[in-house]
Amino acid sequence: MKKTFYSNGKLLITGEYLVLDGAKSFALPTKFGQNLIIEEGTNKEIQWKSYDSDGSIWFEDSISFDAISKKNLPENETLKSTLTTILNEAYLLNPEFINTSSGYKITTELSFPKKWGLGTSSTLVNNIAQWTAVDAFELLYNSFGGSGYDIACAQNNSPILYHLEEGRPIVEKLEFNPKFTKNIYFVYLNKKQSSKTAITSYHNSNKKNIDKSILTIDKITHAALNSTTSEQFSRLMEEHEAVMSAILEIETVKEALFPDFVGTIKSLGAWGGDFVMVLSKDNPTSYFKERGFETIIPYQEMILESIQE
Repeated sequence: MKKTFYSNGKLLITGEYLVLDGAKSFALPTKFGQNLIIEEGTNKEIQWKSYDSDGSIWFEDSISFDAISKKNLPENETLKSTLTTILNEAYLLNPEFINTSSGYKITTELSFPKKWGLGTSSTLVNNIAQWTAVDAFELLYNSFGGSGYDIACAQNNSPILYHLEEGRPIVEKLEFNPKFTKNIYFVYLNKKQSSKTAITSYHNSNKKNIDKSILTIDKITHAALNSTTSEQFSRLMEEHEAVMSAILEIETVKEALFPDFVGTIKSLGAWGGDFVMVLSKDNPTSYFKERGFETIIPYQEMILESIQE
């Protein structure tokens, strides 16, 4: 019997990095996401096939139930070893999906290009958690690590305010429908950034006044959610960029790549890659395309509308 699970992609608007230390963060689920399709199989193994949004196969392999239960991994870290680790952690939380089955054929389907960084891993983890009936946050913490905001986006169809309280995820659904979303665009920087590497770099960074920085970011986040004008929201995003630039000791993306741009540019998630958020009075498509950045997506085409559940 075929079963299909789906999870939303994500964009972290405020609180990047500091969300790991308890900052309140504003995040948006995207219209793009990933399917997980489960069918019965044989031979006490999983035959796995993953499709990118263009229909190409980016991963295909088989994993034995024995490898999953005993966490038998190859010496080098590979896509297969990463997937086996996730499945092993799911098995440790609920072994029934292995113990009661003769095998599976599993297919994943991305609705966004894998390189975009909208949550290939988090949507996978949340889908596997749904399938195996385990807690997705616990599965994430035990496999990839991270704050879990991306899991919250995977599970919700509206903007969220997210933070960790004594290590527990706190998710608050929001409405965010200001008129100035028509001035917001998301631009792909032609480079996928590793969240795991970025988190490691952050943990090794200068975090002397981290509590003060968290309070500042919390205030910016709340003010941003209550913004009524594009000018107000833009100013807050620029303040946010300045705070994080000082903590990470990295130039802002506008300083580094787009110093002549008229408008606001804010990094989202891991700095240095994936998408940035752009606020501009005029459509900025020609500006970015002239500089080799071809993927410019308006807010309304990227972000799920607020759905009250």
